[in-house]
Amino acid sequence: MLLNGGRFGARLERHGLSPLRRRRVTTLQVNVGKLCDLACRHCHVEAGPKRSEAMDARTAARVLEVLAGNPALGTLDVTGGAPELNPNLRDLVRGARALGRHVMVRCNLTVLLLPEQQDTAAFYAAQRVHVVASLPCYTQANVDAQRGGGTFAGSIEALRRLNALGYGAAEGRDDEHALRLDLVYNPLGPSLPGPQAALERDYRARLGEDHGVVFDRLYTLANVPIHRFGADIERQGRLDGYVELLETSFNPAAAHEVMCRDLLSVDHDGSLHDCDFNLVLDIPLGGRARTIFELDDVASLTDASIATADHCLACTAGAGSSCGGALT
Repeated sequence: MLLNGGRFGARLERHGLSPLRRRRVTTLQVNVGKLCDLACRHCHVEAGPKRSEAMDARTAARVLEVLAGNPALGTLDVTGGAPELNPNLRDLVRGARALGRHVMVRCNLTVLLLPEQQDTAAFYAAQRVHVVASLPCYTQANVDAQRGGGTFAGSIEALRRLNALGYGAAEGRDDEHALRLDLVYNPLGPSLPGPQAALERDYRARLGEDHGVVFDRLYTLANVPIHRFGADIERQGRLDGYVELLETSFNPAAAHEVMCRDLLSVDHDGSLHDCDFNLVLDIPLGGRARTIFELDDVASLTDASIATADHCLACTAGAGSSCGGALT
């Protein structure tokens, strides 16, 4: 893999954006492991029920130490796998909330229905956790095709449970007690997401009218052509066409706002990365291997160069794509 070069590097050069550099880090994104109750076709982490990688208590405690020592880190963004399956998740959430940090957990919804997770939604509500829930479509056929039979029905049931706790009515409110529930959409195949605002209206109408479900915002994410999704479209003979689409749809305005400019990613083993996609590809932070145990002052990362490669084209195509949805 060619770092800081290739097609993506050439696009940055053409628009005077090379090298891509970090701004002040405000979000610490922590991947607590690859264990998941699902094995989705689009999963860039290749998470699943047979994965065993998990963040241990020592590393989780170090995450909280770094948060405590760096007030600029206003958000802890927890992802996986299914974060709920890591036994240290609740200590992470409680610790970060005690420090006054905004806590987001990226949830696949169906995990909340497992027998051992029956109180998880209530725990999230009590801790005022911002739930970012993956729901790749508002139709049963598309969701079940991407995630497995029965997952759409399970997702709707989980959303109803969250709604019953007060989630999904935070939009437009500034108070810290609002329970925010955002959904994540990604295309079923090798295409770019449609306009985020229009899709949000469609989701709101279909989920509300058909299932009585409410939510706050919808994030649209482009699929990154790596791991399961990349292998799937390569088998279909569509990988080259998709990469070409991403390249020709490069948007310099999106490149200015990519999430890696404000985010630091931590893997389950404590290794540091520029984003979750670099994490799963084993590309270290700025191209140099180091761990969270070597990190004290996050401000030292300001203006550091970001390790990039051609998979980064997915984040800068069209309206752009990030963990917070469209960028432009």
